[in-house]
Amino acid sequence: MNRVAVLGGGGMGTAMAMVFARSASDVRLWVREPDRARAMADSRCNARHLPEVRIPDDIAITGDAAEALRDAELILASIPTSYLRDGLSALAAVVPPGVPALSVVKGIEFGTFARPSRIIVETLGPRETAVLTGPSHAEELARGLPASLVVAGSSQPLCEAVQAAFSHKTFRIYRNADAIGVEVAGALKNILGIAAGVCDGLEVGDNAKAALLTRGLVEIARMGVALGGRVETFYGLAGVGDVVTTCYSPFGRNREVGLRIGRGESLPTILAEMANVSEGVPTIRSVHALAGRMGVDMPITHELHQVLFEGKSPRAAVVDLMTRTPKDESEL
Repeated sequence: MNRVAVLGGGGMGTAMAMVFARSASDVRLWVREPDRARAMADSRCNARHLPEVRIPDDIAITGDAAEALRDAELILASIPTSYLRDGLSALAAVVPPGVPALSVVKGIEFGTFARPSRIIVETLGPRETAVLTGPSHAEELARGLPASLVVAGSSQPLCEAVQAAFSHKTFRIYRNADAIGVEVAGALKNILGIAAGVCDGLEVGDNAKAALLTRGLVEIARMGVALGGRVETFYGLAGVGDVVTTCYSPFGRNREVGLRIGRGESLPTILAEMANVSEGVPTIRSVHALAGRMGVDMPITHELHQVLFEGKSPRAAVVDLMTRTPKDESEL
């Protein structure tokens, strides 16, 4: 895995290119807009997403997908879920058949409810796929700060190869056999990131925020199990590990959305002003619809859907959550 093609010039795509370049000899970063790709190649900076980090010279940056993918031994997908299907479909003609793919995308497609790994196979054709997820803000990865993630997928040999090839002194990779649970956890934790931000925006206090996130973890695990995952996965790096980072870090874009919602700003205004994509917003839409279809009880997701898309007051949502029918904590 010395030749890696990274698809997506956002913050995570850029950061993962930098992480993988510490182990692989040939890393190419594909950026969709050719003009932006040239600017990044010339300045060695992703001014839109990681303005304070210099991109090493040995990472090739290009707007030509065929050039990025030529002779690739691994494809790393880092395109937001809402754009993943169209983005990969446009590249399918130049993607080498059979080359394994690794996803760092965290979301659930609206309408189809497809996970990113499934979208990759549906658009690029049959191939081994894996997911790399966990507490991993791009801002810290790009700076070389220590991080531990988890890899899971359709092929154990692929997961072992990714772990062996890209683990190093500041980037530790664990394996997990629960491919569904790992990918679902990575997507659904973004719902809790928005919930945490709402708590901070409303200034309801540490007690309320801790309770909301604890019960939220139970809620997303309930959906994960219903989809075929294992409950214990949600208490590992892909679940609680990523929840901690997403809900408390100042870099968290989902927390930022919730924070501003809690302070009274409108969702369209917030999204229009953000440089980065908040995966949690479309994920709430997808998971709310999926929970209704499957009959899975997800009260926090339901309230967030009402706040974001149905005009409900955030404070009224908190009151409604606090006054729900009492239940036993041990119920999943």
